[in-house]
Amino acid sequence: MNATQALTAALKAELRRAGITYAQLAVHLNLAESSVKRIFSRGELTLARIDQVLAVLQLDFAALAREVALAAPARQALSAEQEAAVVADPHLLLVAICVQARWTAAQMLETYALSDAQLVAALTALDRLGFIELRAHNRYRLKVDQTFRWRPDGPVMAFFRRHAVPDYFAGGFDGPGEQLALVHGQIAHARAADFHDRLQRLAQDFVHQHVADQARPTADKTAYTLVLGMRSWLFEPFRALLRTPDAAPGIAPRARARR
Repeated sequence: MNATQALTAALKAELRRAGITYAQLAVHLNLAESSVKRIFSRGELTLARIDQVLAVLQLDFAALAREVALAAPARQALSAEQEAAVVADPHLLLVAICVQARWTAAQMLETYALSDAQLVAALTALDRLGFIELRAHNRYRLKVDQTFRWRPDGPVMAFFRRHAVPDYFAGGFDGPGEQLALVHGQIAHARAADFHDRLQRLAQDFVHQHVADQARPTADKTAYTLVLGMRSWLFEPFRALLRTPDAAPGIAPRARARR
């Protein structure tokens, strides 16, 4: 949807919300109802005409622009090229992780050794990538939705597998609120899909709780990282012991025919 189409759709929504019909709008604009219908159906709204419609709605252009921004679909992923740009700059990757966790600019500057210029440069880069909408005073609106995930085989996850995973799992997972569980088994395909959905909901619950606790004092909170994973997998040394080396992980090898 281009900018004109987005503005037209937003104006239509505002007219419906205000209970103003095309016939009523036509009277205010001194036009025939058919002309108003044609203007909206073809998206032939000039800036002057938009101003006239906004006057009828008693809205300003800034309010309309906000509605357009809120109606824009949130992103669920970045391209591989965009991820490569993020991971190539440590400051940019750090700020991307922070904004995904909805940190304020003040929190980032207080926690990490970032200069104002470095933070602004990173936020500006994320704005160009479509990750955030940068606003005045380093405020921003996140433009990725709750289902956003880094590409499974993309540059960011490759970086984390190489550098972050060993560091993460080096811990004892024995502190307050910490836990590590490893469970292996064979389950039906349909049940695997159920567990996948439940893990996604758990991840979303974690994010919702993080957002809900944003207003709490820092002293009342502890930083946690929740890592969820589920895959058809068998430890490499165990794979080497399979009677049928090419057997798929989790699939029992065929029984040998009796002689």
